[in-house]
Amino acid sequence: MTDNSTAAGPIRLGMVGGGKDAFIGAVHRIAARIDGRYQLVAGALSSTPEKANDSGKALGLAEDRIYTSFAEMAKRERRLKGGIEAVAIVTPNHVHYAAAREFLRRGIHVICDKPLTSTLADAKKFAKAVEKSDALFFLTHNYTGYPMVRQAREMVAKGELGTIRVVQVEYPQDWLTVPQSNKQAAWRTDPARSGAGGSTGDIGTHAHNLACFVTGLRLESLAADLQAFVSGRKLDDNGHVMLRFEGGARGMLWCSQVAPGNENNLRLRVYGDKAGLEWRQEHPNHLHVSRFGAPPQVISRGGAGMYDSIAPTTRIPPGHPEGYLEGFANLYTEAAGAIRSHQSGQTNDTLVPGIEAGLAGMKFVDACVRSSARNAAWVTLD
Repeated sequence: MTDNSTAAGPIRLGMVGGGKDAFIGAVHRIAARIDGRYQLVAGALSSTPEKANDSGKALGLAEDRIYTSFAEMAKRERRLKGGIEAVAIVTPNHVHYAAAREFLRRGIHVICDKPLTSTLADAKKFAKAVEKSDALFFLTHNYTGYPMVRQAREMVAKGELGTIRVVQVEYPQDWLTVPQSNKQAAWRTDPARSGAGGSTGDIGTHAHNLACFVTGLRLESLAADLQAFVSGRKLDDNGHVMLRFEGGARGMLWCSQVAPGNENNLRLRVYGDKAGLEWRQEHPNHLHVSRFGAPPQVISRGGAGMYDSIAPTTRIPPGHPEGYLEGFANLYTEAAGAIRSHQSGQTNDTLVPGIEAGLAGMKFVDACVRSSARNAAWVTLD
């Protein structure tokens, strides 16, 4: 990941959303810069003109590359010599589809924050827009970029765990335990902007994606019990979900934003008939492996037992903290490689989630809401 050389130089990047006071936009900008593969040159950073202009100037964008609408940005940048080659979309969920569509139809590659969009109907239209476009689409489920998550995925693929039987995944937080009035809470608890799922859409999609990414299994059906524990809250802030995967594996998923003592405690456990593994996001550099009848083992990022194929996803010596930003950066850097290969007429297989993962995530949310409305009845994702 440290090879910054590209024949055409850094990819010219635009951004939709991510203005002042927007947490995830800053994360995307940092991730794009880490390996030197992108240069931010344009932005429609807010739907509020004054905020869009102030945010663009603060980031050093040229005045004529600061836009107040993503539609205007897509049209002008496509015609502009030296216009953007890719765009990062970091808005609330309900804007994802409309914004991405404008750039995809003009052949501009799209890197979009998760979840894919706010409704399953829009997600299906999104998939058609990606299919029709010559541009590439990437979805930033950033935990798939962590080195030890990649290690876990490869161990499963190599058969080291045997036949997968049980998948346990959870993502508890506590920041919405009481009513919040800040910007982040406002849109995440608003059905019009977030979609039908609250915690299920915000962090449950991460848990679902991680389980499927590591195991390689497709979720077939689920039974969900969703709650909005905080009085007056319109979307779920807690969910318990039973899972049935293709091939017979079973699992459970818990997502909560009202669990005091939990910050971003994403945890995955996978058990096969030969071995089991465990990974925790708050301790991302260690993968716990337990082979049946043998002493437990801890594989460290960059240490003994890590596959050579995982080495490109890690940048610093073992023992130094590496995680959230670097995971995002791995996705951005791999997307850059795919974009450059595409521009030269070559293919570049990448593990960065795409439209299929995004659509699967929206089907997961939709199924959770449908199931919970039917008193946790079993429903299929299709």
